[in-house]
Amino acid sequence: MNIIKQSFGLAAILLLLSNFAIAADRPQAMDEMWKIIEAQQKQLDAMQKMLEESQAVPPSKAKEEGKAEPQTETEIAESQQKTDAEVAELQHKTNVLTEAVESMRTALVLPEKKQLKSSYGLGPAASKVYQVDQGLSIGGYGEVNYQALVADKGSKNDNADLERFVLYFGYKFNDSIILNSELEFEHSSTSKSGSVSVEMMALDFLIDPMLNVRTGLMLTPMGFINLVHEPPFYFGNNRPEVERRIIPSTWRNIGGGLFGQVTPELDYTMYAMTGLNAEGFSSAGIRGGRQKGSKAFGEDWAFVGRLDYAPMAVPGLIFGASSYLGNSGQDQVDANVFTQLYEAHMEWKYYGFETRVLGSWGHIADAATLSALKGETIGSSNYGVYAEVAYDILPLFLTNTSQYLAPFFRYEKYDTIATAPTGYSDDLFYDQDIFQVGFNYKPIPEVVIKLDYRNRNAKEGTVPDEVNIGFGFIF
Repeated sequence: MNIIKQSFGLAAILLLLSNFAIAADRPQAMDEMWKIIEAQQKQLDAMQKMLEESQAVPPSKAKEEGKAEPQTETEIAESQQKTDAEVAELQHKTNVLTEAVESMRTALVLPEKKQLKSSYGLGPAASKVYQVDQGLSIGGYGEVNYQALVADKGSKNDNADLERFVLYFGYKFNDSIILNSELEFEHSSTSKSGSVSVEMMALDFLIDPMLNVRTGLMLTPMGFINLVHEPPFYFGNNRPEVERRIIPSTWRNIGGGLFGQVTPELDYTMYAMTGLNAEGFSSAGIRGGRQKGSKAFGEDWAFVGRLDYAPMAVPGLIFGASSYLGNSGQDQVDANVFTQLYEAHMEWKYYGFETRVLGSWGHIADAATLSALKGETIGSSNYGVYAEVAYDILPLFLTNTSQYLAPFFRYEKYDTIATAPTGYSDDLFYDQDIFQVGFNYKPIPEVVIKLDYRNRNAKEGTVPDEVNIGFGFIF
């Protein structure tokens, strides 16, 4: 039995060494990885040899090692039982080390694939950095669209556009400090209104699930699209107009704040951010007031808060609300222009069924002063609402398929001049209803092909209907 005890002692040491090697930082070169594998293989061979020797030791061998041989059948049975248990334990430890070696071999040729999922309020591709052990991560998305306008409702041309190509670069310094960034190329070129811009660059300090810190150029935490705007995760080739005109997605500001979980069901976010610039407001809404972190005026700041609740009792359901409050004068206009924006949202996904509802309302103080400055009516209040429903029909025809085909319908209504300031007339062109129908097809979860038809109606003036075809992807 001494050889078994010695085997266990050596096995424990070898197992500790192997665990240390596996837990250490990943090697930077292939040669270094192979050296670790060779060392692990030698340990494995030694353990297997000891296992074979321990299994070969008969009970009578105990007498030769100076121990009294059991005299009764009970003692012999107990001794054999103990030996079998020790051999089984050694076999288990050998198997653990074998699996570790094989895992390291596989990592050389086939790195482990991380599941794409949202983390800390960001889209799945933007969340890749949170899943790596350490160092650099790269993700991204892109979308290409073709738009055909209905001829009898407008004179604009049909068009094709590489609308966006986006790269996410993240760096995980350690488990607590993470850099995340988003570099966006719009419309393929810097000509024809194209651009290259940094849409996000933020440092996260992960302290506790309940309390974490984020600072830098951050996405404003309002609505669905502003945070998760990757094409496989919304319906239609165009983002909802309510989340472009009323909530000006994509909307980012420089600042800092806190985020975390109050409970496993309740998430919160609260930021202080540079405010909007009212000089960019227009009859079309507040979208032109986004400063985008480019030499942004910091005379006026804003507070943004958000809550999301996902009850465990109803899988797939999430609802919440957010608010934006802050002056927008930035010493560029002779007024504070206190700007408020509120939204509430609900999403439910259940066995192929999906629905979203979002409503938003805003108020702009000193709208009359702005209207006089701009020479157009700036709404003192605005609002927008949309509802959509979709259903994945492929499981009805193909069992156990990973593909996805969901027809959808969306209705939107928005008005950027819901209330005109005293002395100024409403512009009814910006009071619109939109009906949209189409489908999203995903041959794999990371790729989507889209077709939709949008019927747009303004209370005054005409807006052409559209047929939109396109595709998008994430990685």
